[in-house]
Amino acid sequence: MSSEEGSPAGPHTSGAGEGTGGPGASVSHRVPDLGALELLLAVARFGSLGAAARSLGITQPAASSRIRSMERQLGLALVDRSPRGSRLTEHGALVTDWARRVVEAAEAFDAGAHALRDRRDSRLRVAASMTIAEYLLPGWLLALRARRPDTAVSLLAGNSTTVAEQLLNDQADLGFVEGLTVPRGLDSAVVAHDRLVVVTAPGHPWARRGRPLAAEELAATPLILREEGSGTRQVLESALGALARPLIELSSTTAVKASAVSGAGPAVLSELAVGDELSLRRLVSVPVEGVPLRRRLRAVWPTGHRPEGPARELLSLTRG
Repeated sequence: MSSEEGSPAGPHTSGAGEGTGGPGASVSHRVPDLGALELLLAVARFGSLGAAARSLGITQPAASSRIRSMERQLGLALVDRSPRGSRLTEHGALVTDWARRVVEAAEAFDAGAHALRDRRDSRLRVAASMTIAEYLLPGWLLALRARRPDTAVSLLAGNSTTVAEQLLNDQADLGFVEGLTVPRGLDSAVVAHDRLVVVTAPGHPWARRGRPLAAEELAATPLILREEGSGTRQVLESALGALARPLIELSSTTAVKASAVSGAGPAVLSELAVGDELSLRRLVSVPVEGVPLRRRLRAVWPTGHRPEGPARELLSLTRG
């Protein structure tokens, strides 16, 4: 048996109510700690408990113990372990989606506290849609930190509609969106190009089909999708010329990907998000014909207010 193997804790592995506390108990006793949530996100990203442990600088036994402890605390099976790796259960995919929001809130808290503590001379508020926030923005922000170490950056991640709202309500200085059009009231610049791909687990019938999917078949099939208002959903529905049929709607790219890997059904995702899964054959790309799935990724800002200072520098780095 490989070190990945083991039996995940299920809903009945602990006594009823263990670790949950009564109705008046502090939420800190009912919610896993940040380290456990970060580990769960890493398992979702790497598809391997060992790789997740290495990315966080802990041993695999410690990571396995932390996952089991979290499963007991929540009373849910989160991770299926096998010799081929670790994958999220259906409950695990949903918990991972919620965990990301908690971790992002903690990162925003840390950035704000750090800025106050050091009295930094500049602050940049960035709002980004999920795919850009997860797969492109971290590299851009690292480059910005090298140029402007005294700039404190806060990140607000959401769908493209939320990004537009943040900018128009003066809650962000610069935004990044993935939809087909520029939201009303915003100016924009193209910073990258992307392509959506239809993916499914290797065991799905589509993984073995010999001819490309037609638009009609894709439109008629229930899919694992991002929520309405996301750029990915907008591009797909525009390409199909019809409303997509959701099998499951999730509010993060990671959650959609984890559900597809688990075999829940086919999904449509950015090729930026599925490179590792495709190379490891955890997901299979399904050819499609007659469906234009390319899109432009844009930086956006309020009309008439060209980015200045750190926002202008970050914008220049996206074109490097």
